[in-house]
Amino acid sequence: MRPTIIPGKVNQMNVSDSKRRLMAILVGDVVGYSRLMELDEAGTLARLRAHRLELIDPAIAKNCGRMIKTTGDGVLVEFASVVDAVVCGLEIQLRLARRNADVDPDHRMRMRIGINLGDVIVEGDDVFGDGVNVAARLEQLAEPGGICVSSAVYDQLGSKVDVKFEDQGEQQVKNIERPIRIYRAVLDDADAAKVVMPAVRPAETAEPPSIAVLPFANMSGEADQEFFADGLTEDIITELSRFKEFIVISRNSTFVHKGKAVNVQEVARSLNVNYVVEGSVRKSGNRVRITVQLIDAGRDNHIWAERYDRDLEDIFAIQDEVTASIVATLPGRLEAASQDRIKRKTPENMAAYELVMTAKVLHHRSCHEDNLKAQELIEQAIALEPDYAHAHAWKACIVGQSWVYNWCEDRDAAWQTANDELKVAMALDDNDADMHRIQAAVHLSRGDHEGAEYHQQRGLALNPNYDLIVVQQGELLTWLGLPEKGIEWVKKAMRLNPHHPERFWNHLGRAYFVARRYGEAVDAFRRIGQPDKFQLAFLAACHAMQGEETTAAAYAADVLAADPGFAVDAYLDTLHYRLESDVVHHREALLKAGLPA
Repeated sequence: MRPTIIPGKVNQMNVSDSKRRLMAILVGDVVGYSRLMELDEAGTLARLRAHRLELIDPAIAKNCGRMIKTTGDGVLVEFASVVDAVVCGLEIQLRLARRNADVDPDHRMRMRIGINLGDVIVEGDDVFGDGVNVAARLEQLAEPGGICVSSAVYDQLGSKVDVKFEDQGEQQVKNIERPIRIYRAVLDDADAAKVVMPAVRPAETAEPPSIAVLPFANMSGEADQEFFADGLTEDIITELSRFKEFIVISRNSTFVHKGKAVNVQEVARSLNVNYVVEGSVRKSGNRVRITVQLIDAGRDNHIWAERYDRDLEDIFAIQDEVTASIVATLPGRLEAASQDRIKRKTPENMAAYELVMTAKVLHHRSCHEDNLKAQELIEQAIALEPDYAHAHAWKACIVGQSWVYNWCEDRDAAWQTANDELKVAMALDDNDADMHRIQAAVHLSRGDHEGAEYHQQRGLALNPNYDLIVVQQGELLTWLGLPEKGIEWVKKAMRLNPHHPERFWNHLGRAYFVARRYGEAVDAFRRIGQPDKFQLAFLAACHAMQGEETTAAAYAADVLAADPGFAVDAYLDTLHYRLESDVVHHREALLKAGLPA
């Protein structure tokens, strides 16, 4: 990336709409990106996306940075702290170096990073000015895989970061009249050992064994069979999640590796798991061949491998065998293989099964167009097999998604459809975890805490490692007046899904607020890239309760700018507190922030 910095642009702005701020700016850019694209366009795009999802974005979030913009192969990030900016840059470079160790030199993806501390002009979500210009020039002067910082950054660091910097002297750079003193980070092996992320946790741990199931490769040569392979992977993840003896990483996190050659140990390190499952599916006519292998990531050993060559109607027996075999081989968990499996009804119509798998994959993409396609496919599945309980449960989920995001023309009709489908699903099969998860949310929205608790507990019993059910347990406990327990459950959901949706931070922030832990609540809400008016209201309330009147008033102003008709009592009516004391506490905080009753 080369940030678009036009000399004189600052003077063209409407100064009244702009603010000046001192901040640390990090600019990063992929070295030789055009050459990499010429060599392997699809592979380069896939690797860049994986690095963003698994390495760069998490490092930025972890170190309290805010992504200002991405431009193709680069990033522009702001930090309130110079130390956070440098630690983030070091983490990105050193982890990229470790990933590149097993990659052919011609295909290695390396970055240059420049970091500056300076006065910038903030306009909306963008930043401009000399502070940004200098960071961009520092990035251009950095070596591939290296970091250059300005003297302003170096002076602030002192001994706070245990990495050496070499003085490169004053240098004249493009479009900057004054010379800039530059310091280069010395990233040798000793520094890498101090800064890089922890190695894969060994299998001998006090924590339950953890496992990630990577997307099964489609070996059929047919593009339309991708959904079959994806759906089979998701079903195996779901079946494994039923066992309380170990932690199963969610499909949202494992599917970032779809379609890419992976280094198992790097994947295990990024997801913090002991074991990894890999597999492939070859489907031809009415036959299916599935190959599966279980790998101990810490030792890079293959523990178990198997091939299944069956008629397609035996797909459920195959899933049961794969799941049982993995469970039986996990260290210290041999007894788990003999435990009774939860009985679930399976569809007799295989076409309906494949339609539901496809609809679920489309639903996970969370966009309007794919939601409409998912609704069409789920309707087809139900038409083929009207008594397919899981299809009815997922119709409720898919229609419910359209209701939540206001993608439906008639919200009342969508709400009624979701409720009706849940009733049908429950009548057909009371052992569907998703059905109980959605039922719990519906009962909570009606103010029926007892009904929400019942369905939430049923969902947890059926699928205790499903991150959406686990985070919902934390949310429910917060509404019930048990925020400290809620915090524990939300954090567990984040552990199950390292690439969790941003809304998990919202659940955590609310739990901290109800627990009167305002500083931690603020930290959680600030992890949300573009907070809505409700999250801004929580931030206003938190700062007010900490006695920070100026900051609270600023957030209250943001709330009213987003919704001029915002009223505290009307807002509280949309929440689901069971305890009147929690309502009183929240009302007091919002009024103290200056929001209108």
